[in-house]
Amino acid sequence: MVKTVDEINQKIREGNTVVFTAQEFKKKIRDGEILTPEDVDVVTCGTCGVMSGTMAILSVTVAEPGAFRRADSISLNGVPAFPGPCPNEGLGLVDLVVYGTSHASSSYGGGNLFRDLADEKEIEVVAESGGKTFEATIYGDELPYAKMITSRSAFKNYSAFVNAFPDPVSTIFSVTPLSGGLSQATVSGCGEINPLQNDPEIRFLKSGAKVLLNGSDGIILGEGTRSSPDKPNLSVSADMKDMMPEFMGGFRTSAGPECITSIGAAIPVLDERSIHHLSVLDGNIPLPVVDVFDRKTLGFSDYGRIWQDTDHRIAANPMNCLFCGECPALMQCPTNAIMPGGGVISSRCVNCGTCLSSCPGEVYSMNTGSVFIDGKEIPVVLRQSDRNRGEKICSELKQRIEDSLFFIGGV
Repeated sequence: MVKTVDEINQKIREGNTVVFTAQEFKKKIRDGEILTPEDVDVVTCGTCGVMSGTMAILSVTVAEPGAFRRADSISLNGVPAFPGPCPNEGLGLVDLVVYGTSHASSSYGGGNLFRDLADEKEIEVVAESGGKTFEATIYGDELPYAKMITSRSAFKNYSAFVNAFPDPVSTIFSVTPLSGGLSQATVSGCGEINPLQNDPEIRFLKSGAKVLLNGSDGIILGEGTRSSPDKPNLSVSADMKDMMPEFMGGFRTSAGPECITSIGAAIPVLDERSIHHLSVLDGNIPLPVVDVFDRKTLGFSDYGRIWQDTDHRIAANPMNCLFCGECPALMQCPTNAIMPGGGVISSRCVNCGTCLSSCPGEVYSMNTGSVFIDGKEIPVVLRQSDRNRGEKICSELKQRIEDSLFFIGGV
């Protein structure tokens, strides 16, 4: 072993560590550079996308002490939550759990609520107790306790979904019903920059290690639910008060709102083994193509077809706008990132590609790639992962390490 984690942390304290983002490191590999452990100390990796297994534990003041004994039910901006387990008797306070996939409506759910809390927006709380209704207005920065936990996130390798049956189907993997006949594909996964792709043996991303969760300093709790040797994932937690809204939010699908979550992780470069694992490239990462009905794998493509020689960001040309009245792109955008007249709110846009097919004026353009199985090329109509924002959290983490604000290993 060339270096130790302690030695790297000492270099971070001294401000002379060599840090590359995953995208910087991969470019050097593609350019034919021969990197050694002496050339780099840390590589920052990241992922951003729809992660259903996200929840929050909150403590919310609803009324004056003595107003009620305990809440029978409670909602925040209409999103149903689960009171308890502590009864908080007589305190006017409710401890609760809210899921990122809980729905207030077809367009607003837990993911939207989490972003609004991080954005310190006004939140309307309604609690029922003993047949009485109690209402309060809260703000995220006023909560005495707010933690986010992911039960499964940052899958090492996810899947592309297709519909092999003839009829369209509504699914959490598409914004509009997914057309049949293997005519459309939706895809998840940030490929070569994903943390677990770069630490496949889970040498460093273990329980107790530090990460960024939506930009907030967090900790790995361990492997998540549905984790397997082939498709490991992580369970992580962080304080919501320090989260950055642009890295999180809701994502509307044809089966209801989902939750966007971002994770950044630092991989220390200790030896040639580290270099070997960090040198994985998109074209060498298998992308299973799965039937959305029975989850059976129909074949394998690769992430190079999704993220190489394609576009990572939407381009907009407002000159093409037809001023349709009720803008179809605005109505269908899963993150409310489209503005009338061809504008895009970059802090909300996750570059999913929905606007490409929904805008009749062809205001929006982006090469989203395709999957290839059994001699058939299937165009990707939706990306549920945002490589652009994944790269942003890599850069955010790199800056914190260079500023001696983030160290490798346990907290």
